[in-house]
Amino acid sequence: MNTISLRAGGLLTGARDPAEAFWADLRAEAEAAARAEPLLAAALHGAILAHASLDDALVHRIAGKLAAPELPALALAEIAATAHRADPGLATAAREDVLAVKARDPACERLFQPLMYFKGYLALQSHRIAHWHWRQGARETARFLQMRQSEVFGVDIHPAARIGRRVMFDHATGVVIGETAVIGDDVSILHGVTLGGTGKETGDRHPKIGSGVMIGAGASVLGNIRIGDCSRIGAGSVVLADVPPRKSVVGAPARVVGDAGCDCPAKQMDQRFAFQGEGI
Repeated sequence: MNTISLRAGGLLTGARDPAEAFWADLRAEAEAAARAEPLLAAALHGAILAHASLDDALVHRIAGKLAAPELPALALAEIAATAHRADPGLATAAREDVLAVKARDPACERLFQPLMYFKGYLALQSHRIAHWHWRQGARETARFLQMRQSEVFGVDIHPAARIGRRVMFDHATGVVIGETAVIGDDVSILHGVTLGGTGKETGDRHPKIGSGVMIGAGASVLGNIRIGDCSRIGAGSVVLADVPPRKSVVGAPARVVGDAGCDCPAKQMDQRFAFQGEGI
C-alpha cells in the first residue's frame, strides 16, 4: 500500500508535545515487541513502525482491515486520510481512546496493542471517520464504512451516532448503536450491548448515554431515554426508562438497586452489584 502522509517531516526534534511523546512511547513498545518476537516483526512494521504518526498508522490500519473488492485499501486510506487531515480532533480522540483502554482493561499491557489487536478500538476509530464523512454530506461513503465495520469487526454503529472522547468498547462483539444515539465522554461499553429503538418510530428514537457510564455485557438500552452521568447498567439488563445520575440498575426491565458505588463507573469497571433492599 502506498503511504498517504498526514504529517510532513515525521516526529519533531527538541521538545515534544503530548501527541509526539505518546507516539514515541507507542513505537518504542512496538519495537521492543518486534525484537522479542521476530516472526511478528513484519506485521508490527506494516501496522505501526513504518508510519510517522498515529494518524498515518491508524489510517492505514483501518484501510487494510476494511478493504473490499469494490473499494480497495488505497481508496479507503484516502477516505480516512481526508477526514484526519481536515479534523485534527480525530487524532486526539484516537490517542485518548488508547489511553482509556490502557487504563481500564487489564488485558491491555502495551500502548500499541489496541491499534494492533483490539477490534473495539479499531471499530470506534472507523466510526469516527464515518461520522466525519456523514457530517460533510458524504452519506454513501459513511454507510459503506459502517457496512464494512460491521462485517469485519462485528460492531454496527450508525454513522450519524455521536460518540464522545475516552470511550472503550471492551471485547465489542455484537455492539449495536442506532442513528440518533449519543454517548458522552469517559464511557465503557462491554460486548453485546444494544443502544436501539423500540420499534418503527422515526426521528429522535435512541438512547442518550451520559458521561462516566458503564454498560455491562448484553445490556439493551432502548428508546429515546437518558442514562444519567456516572451510572451503571448491569449485564443483561433491559433499560426502557430514564436512569438517574450515579445509580446502579439491573434486571429486565431494569430498576434502580442502589448508588453507582464510585465517582466514575466507566473507569472503575466494577461489575459487582451490592443490592440495597431486596434482591432482583
